[in-house]
Amino acid sequence: MALVGGQGASAAARPVTGAVLTGPELDPQMAWSNYRLATIYDTYIPLLTYEHAGGRAGSDVIPGLARSLPRITDQGRRYTLRLRPGLRYSDGEPVRASDFKFSVERMFRLDEGYGPDFFFDDIVGAERFERTRRGGIPGIVTDNRTGTIVIQLVRPERSFSRKLAMTFTAPVPSGTPIRDSSLHPPPATGPYMITRSTPRGWTYERNPEWASHNGRAMPQIPSGHLDKIEMRVVHSEAHAIREVERGKLDWMSVEMPGPTYLSLRRRFPSRLRLEPTLSTEYFWLNTSQPPFDDIRVRRAVNFAVDRNVFSRLSGGQLSPTQQILPPDLPGYRKFSLYPHDMAKAQALIAAADPSVRDVTLWTWGERGYPTAVEYTVYLAAVLDKLGFTAHVRILDAERYFAAVQSPERPHLDAGISDYYANYPDPDDFFRETIGARVRAYYNENLAQLFVPGLRMAIERFEARPRAAVPDAGYAALDRAYMRLAPWVPIGNVSVPVFASKRVDLGAVVSNPSFGVDIASLRLGGSG
Repeated sequence: MALVGGQGASAAARPVTGAVLTGPELDPQMAWSNYRLATIYDTYIPLLTYEHAGGRAGSDVIPGLARSLPRITDQGRRYTLRLRPGLRYSDGEPVRASDFKFSVERMFRLDEGYGPDFFFDDIVGAERFERTRRGGIPGIVTDNRTGTIVIQLVRPERSFSRKLAMTFTAPVPSGTPIRDSSLHPPPATGPYMITRSTPRGWTYERNPEWASHNGRAMPQIPSGHLDKIEMRVVHSEAHAIREVERGKLDWMSVEMPGPTYLSLRRRFPSRLRLEPTLSTEYFWLNTSQPPFDDIRVRRAVNFAVDRNVFSRLSGGQLSPTQQILPPDLPGYRKFSLYPHDMAKAQALIAAADPSVRDVTLWTWGERGYPTAVEYTVYLAAVLDKLGFTAHVRILDAERYFAAVQSPERPHLDAGISDYYANYPDPDDFFRETIGARVRAYYNENLAQLFVPGLRMAIERFEARPRAAVPDAGYAALDRAYMRLAPWVPIGNVSVPVFASKRVDLGAVVSNPSFGVDIASLRLGGSG
């Protein structure tokens, strides 16, 4: 995720000006990667939403457009919600219960092959609608008179409320075009609306219906401090950093190369803060072929790496970890199965005596972003100490993921990857990565380890009501997978927030799923 914001010399004279590193993606039914979610968090509010808070509290589900959390019946298969009365879009039109059904169906119609709609396949009739794009989704029934929305699922789904709280299904007016509307964003329900959007940037302004209608109905959602925020597209992280240093921009939040971050921390210690994300960086080990089909070899690699090295290479942006789940995700319980122990690692290799010693390590690298390559070069040196000959294969990011997600490609021995939670629930982490079946294309289970018993545990947990699956259940699943050592987890990413002298950095809120909350930005720093 990368967001940047700023203001010129006079706070009263001109609006805040900020930037993103890629073009506008402002359509709620299409924006679903982490940095895109940050851009619409305060414009499009779903039926349920997440606390506008950082850390673990930011993963708590609260009512959004709905009056309360859903009433769940039919053994976890029926969700009933009611809209708050009097809600309006920024153009003055009333928000209707049927807009939710329209927006979910719009999301399916906009699918280009791999979008957020697959999170909602368990709604009755959704899979058929996905195939035919006809007839609507019968599992969603709405009543505009009472504001009631009933969602019927094919099977119980413990994490469904968390999915509803993401912006994917945020209601937009019925009749919104079935095309990417990023350059003509639909009317908003949040404290901000988008009044202008071009390939070069966009503008947030206060939603005129917020103070008179929506804000009164949803006091748990902050109203924001700035009347106008202009965002422009920039393509150079280094340029953005220089602009914040000079006061031309007032804040930015972007992952940085380690030396860049360390330099900023040394020169501007009071203007820089790290914010954790729901992510884990790791190396996958291909368990389907030698030498990593041997659990002793995989465990040896886990013991051999010194995870503090990765933290140092990142400048401290990576917090060392030995497990799959990140700290602010529900279900996380810290454990340490693989403390750094080269002697133990070498003993395991000696016992395994692998016949294949030549391995290829895959990584991605692009100009200005050498970190993944540096991590991989370190792992290659570790493998050399264990008696292997490691070859590093570097591709640009697009080619890299196309290659490693094709399981039949030769020499897929090991490589680097990361996973950012699509929604803050441990089910997402397991189901979409190490717990997934190995697919011929777009394979997310890069380690190619499929354990039916553990997958059954994932399915069993997901089919139970939330209260029936304590966090300890997912913590045990985390430990069970790591005993099999298909991954070498190396750290959890924290993203720097770098601010100018005029920004009140202490007031800035960064949600672990959505990043910096623009409603928390305020001027009032020193200088």
